[in-house]
Amino acid sequence: MENVQLGDDVLWAESLKGDAEAFGLLYDRHRGRVFRHAYRLTGGKHDAEDATAAAFFELWRRRERVRVVEGSILPWLLVTATNSARNLQRSKVRHRRLLAAIPRRSEAEAELDPAHSNHDFSMTDEVAQALAVLKPLDLTLVSFVVFEELPLPAAAEAVGISPGAAKVRMHRARQKLKAALPRSFHHVHSPALKGDPS
Repeated sequence: MENVQLGDDVLWAESLKGDAEAFGLLYDRHRGRVFRHAYRLTGGKHDAEDATAAAFFELWRRRERVRVVEGSILPWLLVTATNSARNLQRSKVRHRRLLAAIPRRSEAEAELDPAHSNHDFSMTDEVAQALAVLKPLDLTLVSFVVFEELPLPAAAEAVGISPGAAKVRMHRARQKLKAALPRSFHHVHSPALKGDPS
């Protein structure tokens, strides 16, 4: 592979033929965006890293069933990272319930509190709380369209709904975010509050 500007569809076709370098180029191209998406869903660096690794593992494990959307492998990776992040969150909830039933010292509790963890990728509490009010599908759409800048039709196809349904969901999600975010975020910090995508 000499040309790193080759499209995902070409790199993926080469990957399926056993070209490890082509797969590596896909990983290098999309790893950052998949990680950022997973971080928005999980709120934690380690969980985001786990979800990212799982997405690329599944990309290869399920290679015969992978769909390239509008010439890009990214939508498939983002959907897979979403599913991995949800599974991680469910596992953490079960783990927290188990820990809550076990007596422990307050110092240990502080170490287990996600609020005490260090994040290299910053996301304000206000934004995290606002995103938390969205339904999982709406959160995924907002992440795809607003943060990852996927075209709305591609985001809709990736999550399995029509572009029209996606547009309605995005409009409702924006209204919920406007209500959930402090007024100071409305014009400066939140591109998700701007007009509907075309």
